Amino acid sequence: MRCPFCGDDNTRVIDSRPADDNQAIRRRRQCDECGKRFTTYEKVETIPLIVIKKDKNRETYDRAKIESGIVRSCHKRPVSAQDIEQAIDDIENKIFNLEVKEIESKEIGEIVMDRIKDLDQVAYVRFASVYREFKDANTFMNELKELLNAK
Repeated sequence: MRCPFCGDDNTRVIDSRPADDNQAIRRRRQCDECGKRFTTYEKVETIPLIVIKKDKNRETYDRAKIESGIVRSCHKRPVSAQDIEQAIDDIENKIFNLEVKEIESKEIGEIVMDRIKDLDQVAYVRFASVYREFKDANTFMNELKELLNAK
């Protein structure tokens, strides 16, 4: 492992422990050259997931897209960064536990909406309004009624 500070490739592991609910290994390393310490994470490499978009184009799965949508919908809401990160992890686990090589973006969107509903109702409505492309106020009101009736 190359040191991120000096670039030397003589580093050693000084501590290892499980991370992310035993889904990864966290390693503390020390550079033999400059003596600085840094952390690395080791995860199992998975087969790339292909997302089928609405226009039938295919692209590789990108966690950052889900993260950006959730962060945008939670903007100025009382939702911590840790809660957002946990929600993204939960969504990702659900998607990968389907054990499919291809998934429609529509299915990912539904999984995200189900999880956001538990996170914050305003964030849920914000996300739903973009994801479901509300055309008018009636569509928006119908979604709100469903949300209120689900309580």
